Order: sequence, then structure tokens, then C-alpha cells
Amino acid sequence: MPALPLRLDRSSRAPLPAQLSAQVRELILAGTLARGSRLPSSRALAADLGVSRTVTELAFEQLVAEGWVEARRGAGTFVASPPGASHGRAEARPPAPAAAPGLVRLDAGTPWVDPRGLAGWRRAWREVSAARPPRGYDDPRGLPELRVALAERLARTRGLSVDPDAIIVTAGTTDALRQLLPELPSGAVGVEDPGYRAAVETVRSFGRAVVDLAAGEPVTSLEGVVAAYVTPAHQHPLGLVMPAPRRLALLAAARSAGAIVVEDDYDSEFRYDVAPVPALASLDRDAVAYIGTAAKSVLPTLRLGWLVPPPSLLDAIVRRREVTHAGAAWPSQRALLALLRDGWIDKTVRAARRVYAERAPRVAEALSPYAQLAGPLAGMYSCWLMPQTTALRVREAALAAGFELNLLSSYARTSGLTGIVLGYGGLSDEELDRALRAIVGALRGSASANGSVNDGGGGTARAVVGDSPGTGTQCSG
Repeated sequence: MPALPLRLDRSSRAPLPAQLSAQVRELILAGTLARGSRLPSSRALAADLGVSRTVTELAFEQLVAEGWVEARRGAGTFVASPPGASHGRAEARPPAPAAAPGLVRLDAGTPWVDPRGLAGWRRAWREVSAARPPRGYDDPRGLPELRVALAERLARTRGLSVDPDAIIVTAGTTDALRQLLPELPSGAVGVEDPGYRAAVETVRSFGRAVVDLAAGEPVTSLEGVVAAYVTPAHQHPLGLVMPAPRRLALLAAARSAGAIVVEDDYDSEFRYDVAPVPALASLDRDAVAYIGTAAKSVLPTLRLGWLVPPPSLLDAIVRRREVTHAGAAWPSQRALLALLRDGWIDKTVRAARRVYAERAPRVAEALSPYAQLAGPLAGMYSCWLMPQTTALRVREAALAAGFELNLLSSYARTSGLTGIVLGYGGLSDEELDRALRAIVGALRGSASANGSVNDGGGGTARAVVGDSPGTGTQCSG
């Protein structure tokens, strides 16, 4: 079998397995590797490239997971064939355009996944397969051992000390909200604007009105609402951090109105400029319902999260879950327990934080001459303020280059803020470079046409400086 045209760059920041999988992927897209083609063995390829076999095995595992190649027992590894195709000799022709993969998503919710962590991931699921499942429906709060591990982690990383029995394991953030809403009095719910779109739709699905709370502005009154849904650690999507005075004012407003604060602890683990800010719930357990998720530290598709409701609502939520069998899937809970116990999540978070800390300044350096950053650099995305006409032009340029980019206006209801929300977690370094070239090209063209740059919103930007260091700015156009 002839050697493949592959070259690994040891001076690159990209890990060798990631470089190898990316190059094989490109050969498949170009038609150099036709569907059904047999790849060299991991041992032979490692010898050709002068690397350890671990490098080639990790690259192959990533390609298998993404569906580019398939491993056939006793036969080897082959470029994946279309459904229904035979496993005979394939024709040497490029893949049909309709079979090309979809757009690369530059969204705010897809995390970077360390390919070096695949062994720990497989180990966790082997443990699940060997474990004895519950005989019937399990504890409505969730797997007891998992809740113990979550309580330890919340105390250690979020400054939130809770009894394991006060934690409810959920199927994600919106599921936690669905568990909470039926136990609240009738009435409207305040949600940040711009804010988390899934939360808005979940509130509305219960027939409740949504009251807009201006993101980045102090909340001094919650009269007329029964709850306020906020993302204080890393406001979604602007990226602002709620400073201490505003946290205290929000809690005071909730107590005065008899409302609760729903704290979505979004992206809290991925600060890389300062230590993560403690959870709002650590200041007042009676007034705050705390929501966390494994979507960013593990995978969104694991569909697991946790809810720490105010003590006054805990029993009612548990009783309802017991009647409706609303528990999260046991295999996923068991896998998350293994990942927590083995330190896999801590390692994954640290590795991802380093990647985001390197990518965020690259994005900022490229975009800052043409747009205004809405908040501090943190997490796996950044939000950039610009006129809507420019944002639309940028989105079209990204689309033409093969990338899906979200508009800030899709998160806004009455604020009128416009711009783009650029995620840099769920893609490779090479893909990020290509995306930035397309985006900057469109921004440069808009700046030339308008004769101005960095106005953040049609030339009528208004800056509101945060109350404490690291809170960033908010601009309204």
C-alpha cells in the first residue's frame, strides 16, 4: 500500500493526533481517499510518520467517532461507505457533494474535546457495562453516589456547600427549569435580554409570560415576577460577569418581592483571567435555585445536569419526579460518576481552559479593529457588537466559507443589541484560522464601505462600565 501524503509538524500547537485526523479528513474530502478505501494499519502508519502508535490510534479513534472511517474486525480500517454500499472494491472517485459534511458550528455551546481523554471516556463506559442497574425506577433525586460526588465538586469549585440529598440530577439545564417552574406560584418570569434562548422558550412553554431584564444592568426590583433567570458567572451571550454589588442588589430584590433567582451557572469553570467567581447560590440558598450542567465539561449530548432548589421547593419537586418518573438516564449518571471519581473531568476542564485561553486572544486580535467586545475574554466564545448590516454580511461570509455563525440579534428581544456570537470551542485550530479569515475579510470590507471601525452599533454606542474589575463593558446601539 503506498504511503499517504501526510506530514506532522512537531512545532505546531496542535496535538499530533489532531493534526493526523485533520489531514486524513482532508484527503477524504478531496477524494484522494475514496469511499471504501483501506487505510494503513495504525502500526504501519506510525512507522511511516515516525511517531508512537498511540498517536495513530488516537487519530483513528477520532475519525471513527466522527464517522469518517469505519473499523472492520479482522479486516482493517476503511473510509466509511454510504449506507447500503457493499464492502467490495470502491471506485476511485471523489465523494458526491450531497454527502459532504455539514457546516462547522461556531456556536457558544460546543466544547473543545481533548482527544487524549478518549481512554478515560472508554473506561467509564466499560464500568457502566459491568455495573448492576437498579431493579426498578431509581431514586427520584438521582444516583446517590453521583450526588455525593457532585456535592463535593460544588463545594470545591463553586463555593457552594450543600447536602447530597439537596441535589437533583437532571437531564440538562432546560430540564432543571422544567422541574422548577411547576412548583412556583403563577406569574411571569424575568429573563435576561439578550439571554439564553432555550430558557425563554421553556418558560413560555409553561404558559408564563417573559419579562425582559436588561443584561448588564442592575436589577433593583422584581415586583411582578415570580422568578428571575440569570447567568451571573458568564452572561449568555454577552459574556459579562455580574459584579458583587449587583449580585447583592438582585438578592435583595428577590427577597423583597418574594421571588426566587434561578442561577444558571453557565460557563463558570472556564475563566482564565481570574479565578472563577463563587456561585450566587452560596450567598443565599433560600432565595436561589442553582442549575449546573455537564454539557461544557463533558459533552452536550450526555444530557446531564443538576438542580439545587431552595429548601422550600425541594420536597415538592422530588414528589413530582417520583410520580412522573422524571429521572435522568441511569447509564449516563453512572458514567458521569466514574468520570468525576477518576479526575477525568478536572483534567478535561484544565486542558480545555488552556485551549480557550490561547484561542480567545487570537479571536480578539483579529476582530478588535472592526468590532467591540461585549464582555471580558472568558469561556469558549466571545460576543462582538456591530451594526446589524455588518453582522449579516459577516454571517454570509462565514456561511460561504463553511461555518455557521450566530447573530446577537437572535438572542435579543427588546434590547436592540446587534452583532455576532463567535464560538471557538468545537473546532480545530485550522478551522478557526479559516473562519477568522472569512469573518475579518467581511469586517474589513464593511469598514472600508462605511469609513469607520469599532463603533459597536451603528455609530451610537453607549458604554456601561462594570462595577468591579473584570466585568467588561456593555454597549447599546
